[in-house]
Amino acid sequence: MEKKNEIKIFEDKKVRTLWDAEQEKWYLSIVDVIAVLTESIDPNAYWRKLKQRLKDEGNETVTNCHGLKMLAPDGKMRMTDVADTEQILRLIQSIPSPKAEPFKLWLAQVGSERINEMQDPELSIDRALEQYLKLGYSENWINQRLKSIEIRKELTDEWKKKGLKEGTQFATLTDIITKAWSDKTTKEYKILKGLKQENLRDNMTNTELILNMLAEASTKDISVATNPDGFEESKKVAKQGGNVAKVARKELEARTGKKVITSLNAKSALQIIESKKRKK
Repeated sequence: MEKKNEIKIFEDKKVRTLWDAEQEKWYLSIVDVIAVLTESIDPNAYWRKLKQRLKDEGNETVTNCHGLKMLAPDGKMRMTDVADTEQILRLIQSIPSPKAEPFKLWLAQVGSERINEMQDPELSIDRALEQYLKLGYSENWINQRLKSIEIRKELTDEWKKKGLKEGTQFATLTDIITKAWSDKTTKEYKILKGLKQENLRDNMTNTELILNMLAEASTKDISVATNPDGFEESKKVAKQGGNVAKVARKELEARTGKKVITSLNAKSALQIIESKKRKK
């Protein structure tokens, strides 16, 4: 069963979602939906009380809800109560909120967007562009980020052709590439930038993104050229691909006298931009 975790944005608030390709339906984090609708300081407690009340009333919506693994605030994949769009619509009826109707319209839009994207994959790129713009990223950075998504897809497609497994093996190879070019594991890199559940690539500078793209594109090209046999040989290729970008990073740092890998993340970068705008 193919599932894909995504973050959707409703009025600048994040809603964790998961697309189940086999059932062709969205699942949404119930706690995130409650946070959007109620603005409760403790949406988890709100959900526990609501769930118990609905169970006492014999509401089948709660009975049919189940748990799936989603990215938690601590950066780990944890079991989370989820509901499909139909169940969410039923739950909304039990949550008094002025945002109920706007959220219903948003929910319908999310569903239709996915169907359209399946028929025309280019729309998913347009949707990503729109989401990044809403979050305040510059168009230059967005272009780099979208290109990095394309390169990453080419690399993972190559790994799939080699019979490698999504999940642990993909994560291990990615970590090797990152360590090779940046001298930091993915975890160390995220700690440097003060990240928890946020995506590392979404918090890279333009230069970091470019070097990461070079590392992943090089890994894919070397894999195609050398045809590694199995996971262990692919680990060696991953290190070779990462080293290509490491050479470029070292040369750039020598020429500029500045470190490429920095603690700058998306939030702090946007704060700097806003500060500059206010001073003008």
